[in-house]
Amino acid sequence: MLGIFGKKSDHPLADIKSAQQILDEVPKNDSLHAVQEITGWIESIVELADEFRLDHELAVLRMYDEAAQPHVRKLMRDYFTVQPLSKFQENRLWMVLNTFYTHSEQAHHDVLDRFRNGGRGASSIKSELAVLGVRGIAALSGRLKMIAARYALVEPALWKHLSDYYGHAETHEYQYNAVGLYPGVTGNTSVSQEFAALLAWYGVSAGVLSPLQEHITERLISYAGTGLRLDDQYNGNGLFVFDLSQPTPPMRLAGDATVHPSLRFLSVADALKMLGSLLKTLEKGIVPDDVSFCGATYETDLVRDILRRLIDNLTQPLPTRRNPRRKINVNLKVANGFFKMLEQADIGLNFMSSSEGETWDVEDISATGFRSVVPVPRAEGVKIGSLIGSRPENVQNWGAGIVRRLSRDDKNNLHIGVEVLSTQIVGVSLADRIISEDTEKEIEVAMYLNRPADTSGEAWLLMKPNTFSPSHSMNMDLNGKSYLLLPLALVESGDDYDLARYRRMEQEGAAAAE
Repeated sequence: MLGIFGKKSDHPLADIKSAQQILDEVPKNDSLHAVQEITGWIESIVELADEFRLDHELAVLRMYDEAAQPHVRKLMRDYFTVQPLSKFQENRLWMVLNTFYTHSEQAHHDVLDRFRNGGRGASSIKSELAVLGVRGIAALSGRLKMIAARYALVEPALWKHLSDYYGHAETHEYQYNAVGLYPGVTGNTSVSQEFAALLAWYGVSAGVLSPLQEHITERLISYAGTGLRLDDQYNGNGLFVFDLSQPTPPMRLAGDATVHPSLRFLSVADALKMLGSLLKTLEKGIVPDDVSFCGATYETDLVRDILRRLIDNLTQPLPTRRNPRRKINVNLKVANGFFKMLEQADIGLNFMSSSEGETWDVEDISATGFRSVVPVPRAEGVKIGSLIGSRPENVQNWGAGIVRRLSRDDKNNLHIGVEVLSTQIVGVSLADRIISEDTEKEIEVAMYLNRPADTSGEAWLLMKPNTFSPSHSMNMDLNGKSYLLLPLALVESGDDYDLARYRRMEQEGAAAAE
């Protein structure tokens, strides 16, 4: 056949009709294999690009990219699920999604790059540049989301690509052109809106949220995308700043920042109004239909809690460190998770494990936290929100903390930031006050956070998941005394624990026996 090359070619992508025939044969009911097949063909588009006219390359890319999107959305729903996936399934989905977004983004950037260099057929795609830009940034956002899900290192080239997409749109004045993102996705967007949403999402999420929290946060920011504003002049209202000439991850704007023409400042005031209105709706138990989670359905309480945190992060200044960090080299025995803490800590409940557990090197430490750098294989299962038991060398007591920050470096080490809840945990037995007299098996084990300087009269407890109830008081035995615990609040919950606050009331002998 006579291909677009102007010479005979037998490659199926050289002809639109044969390219469509390939898509027709992609499995419709197997999204995993469909995305894998389409990804392979998108990779071929880039490999053959120098022989294609630009209009043909873009036409084929659009066909394949659009065909993949319904399947990609399904895999995203499967990946960002509330219920933990098996390691095999998690790895499989991550690999397929990450590979797709990588090749899709590279293909879109290849078209943009060839257009800037005056490739054959460039004049024919000028009207398509806004769509190219929003889809390129959307693919880049998906790629960053998969990287963030593994707390991995972002290649500097990705920030350069982001700068290319937006910088070209701004230079040629199509950054505000309203276009549809994909068939089946309601509403319009623009290069400016997609660029701003990516900056806001990455700025508040990377390294400090769990993958599910990151996904829902990204969707909430996308919902409020029309309320995001970009300026090329500093006006005091900016929250994040991005440098088009030396692109790096978006940074929180500091008052003493040096201003130069390549900086773009992101303001969120109007987006906060939209998110505030959404919060009021969620507090009524309703998730509006126009908030898209790629077809997934999440509990209202989950979305509401993540939205509250998002609003705080977009409103409040960065927290200042209350306690100085000291550089120190300390070996720290660690136990990852509630049940491992019970096994390792020997907190008086006869759960002492014969295993030695893991040892981490502490890089720096303060009264409220520490940072360790650990090879990834030695930090198996550690993620944002993980409960960590810790005991420094030559110290008898075990403490408790929660992982708040994670990132990988170029040596595949995991940098783990832990907030210390207490430097001493004490094993206690708990019984629901209403049913504790029925059987001995209703007794629960928990970890009491010993906080010597706390005079509030409260008890903070780490308990098995789903143990806390706002309507159930508990009896607690501690150091030979009995206490009545009146529920105050569930502070936090993780995969394997509840962290709860109670009002603590010491019971006299007769009262405690009731």
